[in-house]
Amino acid sequence: MKTEIITMFAGGIIFGFGLALSGMAIPEVVLSFLFLEDFGLLLVMAAALLTTLIVFQVLPKILNRPLLGTTFPAHKNAPITKQTIIGAIIFGIGWGISGLCPATSITAIGMGNWPVLYGVIGMFLGALLYGLIRSKKIIG
Repeated sequence: MKTEIITMFAGGIIFGFGLALSGMAIPEVVLSFLFLEDFGLLLVMAAALLTTLIVFQVLPKILNRPLLGTTFPAHKNAPITKQTIIGAIIFGIGWGISGLCPATSITAIGMGNWPVLYGVIGMFLGALLYGLIRSKKIIG
């Protein structure tokens, strides 16, 4: 268990460093990409896609078991529902307005970009609002 926690922590540090180094944690860079003015982040996304492909599709076929576990978990695709589509649209609008998604927001704060805290607070308030609405069974 201790090894898994250390490995997850190290993976988080590497991920955050990569986001910072690539410019994905700089809202202006992300917004220029979203406005189709700068395609530099396309390379970063392609590298992430390739890494994901290798880790989830290739490695389980090569390795008998995970390096830090006993078995590979079974992956189950979640169904696409009306709520999933609405949530994706809301997420995309928030990303387009702020230039940051949750992971890059935390990275930006780590880089000293303190105004991003407003966006992070907004994310938490949005999730809280959804939880309150959902608990009253208004949605879903």
